[in-house]
Amino acid sequence: MVDAAECGVKVMCRFRPLNEAEVNRGDQYIPKFKEDDTVVITGKPYVFDQVLPPNTSQEQVYDQCAKQIVKDVLGGYNGTIFAYGQTSSGKTHTMEGKLHDPQLMGIIPRIAQDIFDHIYSMDENLEFHIKVSYFEIYLDKIRDLLDVSKTNLAVHEDKNRVPYVKGCTERFVSSPEEVMDVIDEGKSNRHVAVTNMNEHSSRSHSIFLINIKQENVETEKKLSGKLYLVDLAGSEKVSKTGAEGAVLHEAKNINKSLSALGNVISALAEGTKTHVPYRDSKMTRILQDSLGGNCRTTIIICCSPSVYNEAETKSTLMFGQRAKTIKNTVSVNLELTAEEWKKKYEKQKEKNKNLKSIIQKLEAELNRWRNGESVPREEQLSSKGQNSIEQNDNTPIIDNLLPAGGGVPVMNEERSKYEEDVSNLYRQLDDKDDE
Repeated sequence: MVDAAECGVKVMCRFRPLNEAEVNRGDQYIPKFKEDDTVVITGKPYVFDQVLPPNTSQEQVYDQCAKQIVKDVLGGYNGTIFAYGQTSSGKTHTMEGKLHDPQLMGIIPRIAQDIFDHIYSMDENLEFHIKVSYFEIYLDKIRDLLDVSKTNLAVHEDKNRVPYVKGCTERFVSSPEEVMDVIDEGKSNRHVAVTNMNEHSSRSHSIFLINIKQENVETEKKLSGKLYLVDLAGSEKVSKTGAEGAVLHEAKNINKSLSALGNVISALAEGTKTHVPYRDSKMTRILQDSLGGNCRTTIIICCSPSVYNEAETKSTLMFGQRAKTIKNTVSVNLELTAEEWKKKYEKQKEKNKNLKSIIQKLEAELNRWRNGESVPREEQLSSKGQNSIEQNDNTPIIDNLLPAGGGVPVMNEERSKYEEDVSNLYRQLDDKDDE
């Protein structure tokens, strides 16, 4: 990874039109759209990166919310787009839409086409390998939508401590049509149910993952980027949805999972060094890198314009405002070439040699102190020289090895400190050997 830089989470706010039930009920239309980035609800303004009123087309939503992230992922960054909001607020319409309708298709099918459009126009020396996975989180269990026999997959961490779903099916794809085939297959396996609020209410969080690796066959430069496309299940008031039995059990799990997501957002928004509860749910574990990690993230909060849903809409808007304060630290996922690995190895080898020299001098000095000998200050190993070795590598090394006063016999506490410093240096050498 190279050139880490801080960037904020983007939050887009989309309002759907009044639906048939709301119109028949005579519900009041409550949002007022002032600027491109502001919506006013009962006199209170809410500001986001972009506010998308009900007349916004699917294509406009894609251009505003997703087009740039596709370019970022093809440039070697990680990306995430996820839709959040109450049940029946337009999340699945935003993320999926009508999959094979050019006008009404949502973000995921448009991304499938856009990725390959970009690839076809890029340098012919670039070789691409694209894999996709599709899974859902149902009752806090991860279920593979491309292999329904895998019903309880685990979240593990890779060598960089980034969470991933172990054992999830990966399909290689080489065209937009192949991506759409995978989406169709997975979508047919999703958990849905009928509620009073939504005929096809999603009862699970779904995640469509696109993994892109590219190599320049001329320069051997390798880049990789992951794109998470997340359609969250909707939060719901059971009194409104009429959920009973199994559907009620699902609703409780959905609300619990979304509450865990809200807690993570709140902890990150506070900007404190307190514990961020990523491990409270499978969803927050998977989204760990998307929220506060190495990822360019866009959240689309979906809202109802009806006064009937005013409380839920305000809650969604507040969620979006908290999320807008989160900062991620992003960098390009660049794999070193063989020549670059060789240079890095030689540099580390030279550094290890210097560290070993420091250890030998420290041990000699430490033995003199142990034997009760007073080591004059001018003969003590200066920490300045050691720090210069590490100056360009950000690896902590001894900051202060000097005793409290020159010529004074070392006390037990100081001896312990010296021994600990030597042990730390040995550990650093071991770590380098492991690399």
